[in-house]
Amino acid sequence: MLSGRRLDLLDPSPMDIEIEDIAHGLARVARWNGQTTGDHPFSVAQHSLIVERIVCHIRPELETKWKLAALIHDASEYVIGDMISPFKSALGFSYKDFEARLEGAIHVRFGLPPKNPVEIKKLIKKADRACAFFEATQLAGFGREESLKLFGAPPAGLDIHLEPEPTSVAQRAYLARFHELMGIYAREQARVPVSQALRARRVAASPAGRR
Repeated sequence: MLSGRRLDLLDPSPMDIEIEDIAHGLARVARWNGQTTGDHPFSVAQHSLIVERIVCHIRPELETKWKLAALIHDASEYVIGDMISPFKSALGFSYKDFEARLEGAIHVRFGLPPKNPVEIKKLIKKADRACAFFEATQLAGFGREESLKLFGAPPAGLDIHLEPEPTSVAQRAYLARFHELMGIYAREQARVPVSQALRARRVAASPAGRR
C-alpha cells in the first residue's frame, strides 16, 4: 500500500489497514466496470458516500457506528476491486469467504463488530440497491422500467442527482466523512463509561445503596 503497509490477503490483519489507503483505492475503482457517462468514472468512494446518505434517509435515528458501517460497506474493494455481481456468483463461496475475512479485518480496525447484525446488513443492502437504481438510470444507460425490475424502487422521498467527480474530489470527500463519523463515534464511546460511573455513584449515594 502507499502507506507502506503490507497486507496479507489470505490472513488480513486489522493493524495493516489504513483509511488513507482505502480512500485512495476506492476513489480509483470504477463502478459498472467504468461503463458510465461523464468525463470521470463513477467511483466506489462516491458510491459509498451516497449509500451512507441513503441509509440516513431511511433511518435518520441510526447509531453512528452503523452509519460508519454503511460508509465502509465496500471498503474491501480498495484491494480486490469492484467485481460485478454475476462474476462474484460464478466464483462461488471461496471468493465470498475471502471477501468476508477482509471486511471483518476492516471493521475491527475501526472499532466495529466483525460482522454487521442482520438488520443492519439488510438496511445497507436496501440503500445499496437504491443507489444502484440511480446509477443505472442516470449513468449506465438503463431504462427506468428495467432498473425497477433489477433494483426495485428507491425509498419514497429520495431524489438523488449523480455527477461523477474527479478522483481527488471523491477521495477527499470520503476521508472527510469518515473522520467526521469517527469523531462522533469516538465521543459517543468515551461518554459510555462516564455515564455508567455516574449511575453507580447515584446508586451508592441513595438510601438503598448505603445500607
